[in-house]
Amino acid sequence: MLIAADKFKGSLTAVEVAEHVTAGLRRAVPGLDVAAVPVADGGDGTVAAALAAGFTRHEARVTGPTGTPVTATFALRADGTAVVEMAEASGLQHLPGGVFAPLTATTYGTGELLLAALDAGATSIVFGVGGSATTDGGAGMLAALGARFLDADGEPVGPGGGPLRDLATADLSGLDPRLARTGIVLASDVDNPLTGPKGAPAVYGPQKGADEDDVATLDAALAHYAEVLERAVGPKAAEYALAPGAGAAGGIGYGALVGLDAAFRPGIDVMLDVLGFGPALAKATFVITGEGSLDEQTLHGKAPAGVAAAARAAGLDVVAVCGRLQLPQEALDRAGIRRAYALTDLESDPARCMAEAGPLLERAAESLARDFLV
Repeated sequence: MLIAADKFKGSLTAVEVAEHVTAGLRRAVPGLDVAAVPVADGGDGTVAAALAAGFTRHEARVTGPTGTPVTATFALRADGTAVVEMAEASGLQHLPGGVFAPLTATTYGTGELLLAALDAGATSIVFGVGGSATTDGGAGMLAALGARFLDADGEPVGPGGGPLRDLATADLSGLDPRLARTGIVLASDVDNPLTGPKGAPAVYGPQKGADEDDVATLDAALAHYAEVLERAVGPKAAEYALAPGAGAAGGIGYGALVGLDAAFRPGIDVMLDVLGFGPALAKATFVITGEGSLDEQTLHGKAPAGVAAAARAAGLDVVAVCGRLQLPQEALDRAGIRRAYALTDLESDPARCMAEAGPLLERAAESLARDFLV
């Protein structure tokens, strides 16, 4: 049995999910051979999955999204592969008091975190983006890495996406030279462009506290930012603004594509490679995946869909565990998931379901084992 599940956000880490599923399975089938590869799709929890796969934990003190210092974690493997999660530095969880700052939140700390990975010896970086508090097009990140963004008076523009409306010149020539010899993969399940109706401000700005006026301000500021970058680095800046992934994490995807020469790949595909899922799958006869909510988003690049696709290609059965199930069986069938076991089927109260997720998951796994293994 191979357990390859993501976290249950707000209740269980991916490692804890695997532990509870294992306990439930073995309650029904004592001595069952179980292996676990906790997975993530590039969003929050990505570093934790890498650490569970044997990467070494590193910490750095960096600038949070509103300027307050925060401690951020990244993961590094002996071969020089680092996993860096932008939410560790610039995520919503680092907003003091949970107060949004849609126009001024900065990705500067993410740039500092990338520098810390380079200083620790990283020669390739998996850059997971998601859960950001920011909409600055990655300008803050690039500034921390050595780029200069100046207004008409030759002064650095302020932090966040809003002040980019005052940007007059951009200079990327001062970027850390180590970046040029470091392979960087932008791992994301978001394929939005930078601006426009499907761009970062319009689609994700409201989740970060942006009202209608803020969205309009940010969209115009990021469009202007792309125009200034086009003057600085050429036509590729305009091309990347339209590229899939440019709008990821408030446009930090754009900054990574333009400034870091990053390669965009679906987050779950990258993470399955990095976490050693392939070799584990080769030894498996049955696969269990899952996440907190199985819903429409799951079908668009989330971890369970990626795991199910790989397992189905290998000819293996896949079942899922989840906190709540919001997909009909036909959708599960199309994704390659034979059946899903939801904790809400065992406990209808959402608050109790989250508080008692571990024991409930063990009960669900025991039922799963009796249905498929006994």
